[in-house]
Amino acid sequence: MNKKYILFDLDGTLTDTAEGITKSVQYALEAQGIKEENLDNLTCYIGPPLDESFQKFHGMTKEQAWEAVEKYRERYKDTGIYETSVIDGMIFVLETLKAAGKTLALATCKPEPFALKILEHFNLSKYFTVACGSNLDGTRKYKNEIIEEVFARLNRLEGNGELTEAVLDEMKADSIMVGDRKDDIYGAHNADIEAVGVRFGYAADGELEEAGADYIVNTVFELTALLLMDDDSVLCD
Repeated sequence: MNKKYILFDLDGTLTDTAEGITKSVQYALEAQGIKEENLDNLTCYIGPPLDESFQKFHGMTKEQAWEAVEKYRERYKDTGIYETSVIDGMIFVLETLKAAGKTLALATCKPEPFALKILEHFNLSKYFTVACGSNLDGTRKYKNEIIEEVFARLNRLEGNGELTEAVLDEMKADSIMVGDRKDDIYGAHNADIEAVGVRFGYAADGELEEAGADYIVNTVFELTALLLMDDDSVLCD
């Protein structure tokens, strides 16, 4: 594979955020008179833009959905954000990729201030050259938009000057997205890069296959092996 730029999703890929997200969704639903005691029924909210999920899964209007998003953030920003853990083995993945000279970037639909706070809390910031998320005002909320912003920031940091179509095409050809939901796969393909689907996240059975993931792995160790395949910078015994 030997890709230079490796973009990671956050929820379900780097971190297990189910408790914090589902409890915050539950809190937001209760504010609108909707009772949901089984948190497993709310894992569908992990990954896609929240406002659209409230509309899709609980039939809210656009206005109601944004009210729910605000209630969600009310709990999440101080409590739910810390109901999180790093997925077992992921530190090994990040350290191995960095040691191999890969450029790592975060591309998440989570609002960027929350994503940065999680990276800092778990001492993950040091692995990522750039970290990009959605805006709190609801703009830049789709994965392909976030991926495009990642490339713009990487280009500025690398001092390549204007991000021409030729430069962007070259960067994309040398990139891959790692994520656990169909939105990661669709977003990557809409941004014209390949995608690896990981089965240790929150995807339903068959979701990654249906989305057309270019590669699918079951464990963090399979992920590491795939991302370093045919890489001359990695020495093997």
